Amino acid sequence: MHSSPLTHPKPSLSPAVPTVLDIEASGLGRSSYPIEVGYVLPDGHAYCTLVQPEDDWTHWDEGAASLHRITRDLLQARGLPAKDVARRLNEQLAGQTVYSDGWANDYTWLSALFEAAEMTPRFKLDNLRSLLTEAEADQWHDVKAQIASERGTQRHRASSDARLLQLTLQRLRGPH
Repeated sequence: MHSSPLTHPKPSLSPAVPTVLDIEASGLGRSSYPIEVGYVLPDGHAYCTLVQPEDDWTHWDEGAASLHRITRDLLQARGLPAKDVARRLNEQLAGQTVYSDGWANDYTWLSALFEAAEMTPRFKLDNLRSLLTEAEADQWHDVKAQIASERGTQRHRASSDARLLQLTLQRLRGPH
């Protein structure tokens, strides 16, 4: 019987902790698009990549760029094409349900990425809130802020944000 690395998490993370995905975008609104995609697997492995804008992805919000410290020039120089990002996501996340805290926006941006790549996701994106009990949801923001404070200054980037979400869920579910 073969085992997958996803069925035997590292001791540092609870097996109940799912894969968490986060997407940074060019801004908010209908014409925004993904500029960075990151995720953290149950075993703690993180992946993050910049996304090279498609020719028809032109919306650019300077406020978002300032928050993420990502410029369009950096995306052009260092970003991967949508097809490469979508392929990587499908390879690493196939068959999983992956969770996001900004589900409505992340779903839209993930759809834009896969549409540009002319591919279909081989994983399901779901709302992280669906995993929380009412008590956990009530504590979410306080616990998240506590962990963020303990971690110190972190980049507001996709994989850092995904790890913060995963650690928050882990602490909520762990011994107090």
